[in-house]
Formats: sequence, structure tokens, C-alpha cells
Amino acid sequence: MLGWINPSDYSFNSFLLLERFQIRMIFQFGGWRVDSAEWKSKMGVALNANPAVRWYFERRCPECAPTVAELAANAPAAPDPMQIREAEVFALAGVEDWITYTTPEVMAEKSDYIRGWSRERLFELADFSGKIVLDVGAGSGRLTFAAAEKAAWVYASEPVETLREFMRGKSKDMNFGNIRVADGFVTAIPYPDNTFDIVMSGHVVGDFWDDEIAELTRVCKSGGWLLDCVGDSVGDIKPKSELTERGFEEIHYVGSFGKDVYNYRKQIVK
Repeated sequence: MLGWINPSDYSFNSFLLLERFQIRMIFQFGGWRVDSAEWKSKMGVALNANPAVRWYFERRCPECAPTVAELAANAPAAPDPMQIREAEVFALAGVEDWITYTTPEVMAEKSDYIRGWSRERLFELADFSGKIVLDVGAGSGRLTFAAAEKAAWVYASEPVETLREFMRGKSKDMNFGNIRVADGFVTAIPYPDNTFDIVMSGHVVGDFWDDEIAELTRVCKSGGWLLDCVGDSVGDIKPKSELTERGFEEIHYVGSFGKDVYNYRKQIVK
């Protein structure tokens, strides 16, 4: 468990704020923060008690409809409201990170990656002055808002709508006129080749190393930088040999929680 939120504070209707790709991952992996078999059983109970959420899942993510129907059909009976709420909370806890994203203001306050991190760790990696910067998988804007203090322009690419809206609102409230927010995945960045001086991310690259790095490289100018800048964590952050093997320089420091942190950078030559 991440420990960012108390799932019992959240309505089961929070699932109505999820994107199609999030729903697909939920039913593909079956709740990655808890026991998968138990999660499937509890989710079935919760779906039967919440037909609006079931309807949303089946229509927002049609490829998930057979799995949703199967979980609901196989769910044990739970006529007791307390049993239903227990099932709802367990289902929410199993995908705690996705649920946290429905309340970005809580994420920005509670996530150790954000609250324990210093923007100086980003500025150590490259010179942002006057640069055109892309933040991939920007989340609630940890890197975006730091870079915007020095860069000419910062473009934040983020596939989750609740997080995009949070960044747009915060940008307006903080009078950042040099931030633009757009939809996009790390494997399908919505910008042309050779656009950015700096392409940065944190806690994003790692599912499909070669494809993701190739896409980051595509939109980076020759002479520009790819940065992997994670936040400080209350848990151990392990080195990424996958990056050093692909030509990235590793920068180590001991974070604010006393744990090792590893950042990475690579200058692109085309």
C-alpha cells in the first residue's frame, strides 16, 4: 500500500472519474495493491451494489465488459450494508494510486514523492533557463511547476483528466503564463520531432524501456537532455540499470526521508 490516502474516505463512485486506460489496467491486473483473487471477489460484490459504476465500466471500456460481467456474476451474496462497504473499500484500496488521482490536491499534499522533494534536485540535472521543456506523465505537476520558474515554456503531457485540470487550475492561480497542459502517453507524445530542449519525467519510464526512451528521444532536440527525476520516498528507491545500460548518467543522493534516491540524465545527439 502506498499510504497516500485512507480508502474508506472515498466513495465507490470515485471510479466514475477514471479514464478508459485506467479501467483497462484495473481489470487486467485485478488490483495490484492487494491480493488479486480477493480483490476480484470484493469488486464483484461492490459492482452488484453499485449498478451505475458497473454501467460506466462496461461502456467507458467495452473491452472490459465481459470481465465486469463475470466478476458480478461470480460474486458472493452480501446483503449486509457493512459487508458491501467493506467490499467497496477493499476494491478502492487495491488501486490506491488511481483513486488518489481523482483528488489531485490530496495527492500533492500526501504523496511522499512530492512533499519530501526539493526542486533543486531537478535544477542539478540541467540548465532550464530559457529552455523549451516537456514533462511527460506530469501528474499533479511536481516537475512542471519547478521547471516553469526558469524555462521559457513548459508543456505538461498527462493522460489523466483530473490531473490535467488540476495543473491548469494551479497554473492560473499561480500566474504561470508559460505552462501548457495536454493529453498524452509516454509511448505517444503529442508533439513533433525535435521540439524540446529538455524532456523530463519521474516515475513514468519502465514498462517498455526501449519504446518509451525512443519516444522521449524523438521529441528531444539534438544536444538536448532526457531527465528521469523521481521524488524522495519513504521507501527504498533502487538504481535503474536499465537506464545506465542505455547510456544514462546516474546521480545519487540521500533524500529527505534518509533513503537513497537515483536520478538519471542523458544528452541526446542526433
